[in-house]
Amino acid sequence: MKLKKTTWGLLITAIILGAAVYYYESQMQPQKEAVANQDKKIFDIEEKDIKSLSIKTEKQTLKFEKTQDANQPWQMKQPQNKVANDAVISFLTNLLATSEIEQTFTASKTQKQEYGLDNPLATVEFELENNQKHQIILGKNTGFEGESIYAQIDPQAQKTDAITVSLIPKSFQYALERKPEDWILSESKEASSDTNQVPKPNQKPE
Repeated sequence: MKLKKTTWGLLITAIILGAAVYYYESQMQPQKEAVANQDKKIFDIEEKDIKSLSIKTEKQTLKFEKTQDANQPWQMKQPQNKVANDAVISFLTNLLATSEIEQTFTASKTQKQEYGLDNPLATVEFELENNQKHQIILGKNTGFEGESIYAQIDPQAQKTDAITVSLIPKSFQYALERKPEDWILSESKEASSDTNQVPKPNQKPE
């Protein structure tokens, strides 16, 4: 049985449209995946752009500022004015700049206690070189093994009655649950850092 011209025309048109859709999807899929991956980051920032940092817990409030000294890049401003432990600070700033959100969901404000956000593990605030500020509130661990932490990201930007809760890596807990002295560069390491500094021309080493 011969097909009519109109049937052939419709068949050819369907084939062309199918090929066009396939080509479009094959080209756009990598872009969609790239956007999706970007959206998973907790903060779309560069670690080098963080210029100040504050950490508030139930027991203490710590404040740090970046310096111009490559050997001692961070200075504690509160509760003491001392050289900060760069390794400890860098561990936290790297998490802020590179960590990804594992899951996000909405909840009512009355459920804050359920996620440990009414009495948080810590509240971290930081400011970038462009004066942009961010905040993350860390709640309790999730599930039996507690591989993730409940968190609120930039909650001041949320104007509704509901809250947005995110699951983030437990590494944040390790970065923040430290003794007060862990945040400060020990005197022995500070002295070693000073000794290893190369003297400027025509300048006698101290």
